[in-house]
Amino acid sequence: MLELLKDLWAFMQVRKKYWLAPVIIVLLLLGGLLVLSQGSAIAPFIYTLF
Repeated sequence: MLELLKDLWAFMQVRKKYWLAPVIIVLLLLGGLLVLSQGSAIAPFIYTLF
């Protein structure tokens, strides 16, 4: 996983694609929210968003 992040960061630096960083961060946060709330009472409300 760490190797993937290093490669992604190197790609963004070389290609000057810094706008990808916020997109990746938001996707990771949403994925973490889905994983953490999977067993809770909040899960049905989160799944309706998608």
